[in-house]
Amino acid sequence: MSDEEIPARSRARVTLHDVAREAGVSKSTVSRMLDERLPNSDSPRARHVRDVARRLGYVRDVSAASLRRGSTGTIGVIVPRLTDTVMAMFYEAVSAAAAQQGRFAIVATTDDNPDASRKAADALIRRGVDGLILTTAREGDDLADELRERGVPFVFALRHNGKTSASVGDDQLGGYLATRHLIDLGHKRIGIIAGPDYATSSLGRLAGYRQALEEAGIAGAPELIVPSTFSIESGETAARSLLALAEPPTAIFAINDNTAIGSMSAIAQAGLSVPRDISLVGYNDIPIVSRLPVPMTSVRMPFARVAEVALQLLFDTENAPGIIKITPSLIPRKSTAALG
Repeated sequence: MSDEEIPARSRARVTLHDVAREAGVSKSTVSRMLDERLPNSDSPRARHVRDVARRLGYVRDVSAASLRRGSTGTIGVIVPRLTDTVMAMFYEAVSAAAAQQGRFAIVATTDDNPDASRKAADALIRRGVDGLILTTAREGDDLADELRERGVPFVFALRHNGKTSASVGDDQLGGYLATRHLIDLGHKRIGIIAGPDYATSSLGRLAGYRQALEEAGIAGAPELIVPSTFSIESGETAARSLLALAEPPTAIFAINDNTAIGSMSAIAQAGLSVPRDISLVGYNDIPIVSRLPVPMTSVRMPFARVAEVALQLLFDTENAPGIIKITPSLIPRKSTAALG
């Protein structure tokens, strides 16, 4: 094979079969010659096989080898960032649930970047994890297809792609509960800090918001829907936009507790108070929100149950893939009040 032919071949993942065919030996011989656990042979044939593998760009798939040898007892968990309390809580829940099964969970972060997610998945696979739990599902991302082609066991959690096994909260129900709570308190002009449109979690909560308004006969106003990321800073920015409207909302539903905390800051900076001037609902019920100067109403996500179901789905080889939705609950506190 000429050097000019190599780049075209390397665009696809090089397999043991490719190396065996190029080296003129059996697949089992290639596997044995390249197995890092065995002493390297210095025979001409072994050197030839290693040279061919190096030239083709072959990378040993540790996941497949691990699955053939049996369980390693480790699970890879991929999250956007551990500075996000929700992701830290979920990882701890997975770790605890895995420990009950005699397994160990390893975490990798990606800053919610698709390329970083691929690198994190590959790094964990190389370490021989038995499977992956990913919280980084995005609309249009094909990482799931790549993992499936490689035969890597995986599931999504908290977010999903609509076709792969996943353990998630019922986000539409949660968004409905938050908005319905505000409607029952007499609010009709309700703003929503809606989150990014690449995440099914934020899309579901927005759908629940719209469902509650429609059910109550309240016409939705486009200017009351403000996108954000999941950060405190984006919540503060979004709340400022809502407060600057000619007719600002009397209540805000924030897509998660981080954006709700940012909203609370923006409200205070505007010289207003919660809930006297504006009611506020968050989502996930992270521990800090009940201990704020004004304890925050939030939709509670049962992370322990989401983690347990994710592990069940990961190792369930008998049933068809499914998206399991865990029921959230509304926790009313002092950040919401009847419209005066």
